[in-house]
Amino acid sequence: MSITPIRIVVADDHEIVRVGYAGLLATQADFTVVGTARDGAEAVRVCREESPDVVLMDVRMPVMDGIEATARLQNCPEVPRVLVLTTFDLDEHVYDALAAGASGFLLKDVTAERLFDAVRVVAAGEALLAPGITRRLIAEFARQRPRTGPAHTALDALTPRETDVLRLLAQGLSNPELAARLHVGEETVKTHVSRILSKLGLRDRTQAVVMAYETGLVVPRTG
Repeated sequence: MSITPIRIVVADDHEIVRVGYAGLLATQADFTVVGTARDGAEAVRVCREESPDVVLMDVRMPVMDGIEATARLQNCPEVPRVLVLTTFDLDEHVYDALAAGASGFLLKDVTAERLFDAVRVVAAGEALLAPGITRRLIAEFARQRPRTGPAHTALDALTPRETDVLRLLAQGLSNPELAARLHVGEETVKTHVSRILSKLGLRDRTQAVVMAYETGLVVPRTG
């Protein structure tokens, strides 16, 4: 049985990086690189033309940065999953990109296997939270930003059980870990997560984690 390849766009203003990632991804039988872009505006245009499943998005690009491009992609008829590329593991711009709708981020010195795994994870609809780097980044910059009261009211739509699930989710627990902590099956956890995302109008687990920190449901540790 043939497998439909994951369609990918690579956006980076450095040609060597852009071409390098595209060539690397093309070595995988289940990947198809359908386009590249040298800036955010071009990335949005290419994505609208090609409808990729995943975009590797640099943050700092000319014309339009990766944050604005990520936000604009949320309005596409078929919204791609965005993996943010960054040089630094604590980059405030990455936080902004996650809040804009990105599904996770990768360091530019990532290994080939980690890159391949990340693309497959987000293409499958999961957020790239493991091994907790994204969660730590969100916590770091949530600590530095004032919380907004109105956003907190959105959590009122959740049941007490769903609020507990969101709190644990924001701590970086996987579905099996959530199931063990709550003494329920993984299918029940998936149902809870699905309902949380639906009620809060979120696309994936990363956006749920962002909201949990921004609303103060989870308070970043100071030590």
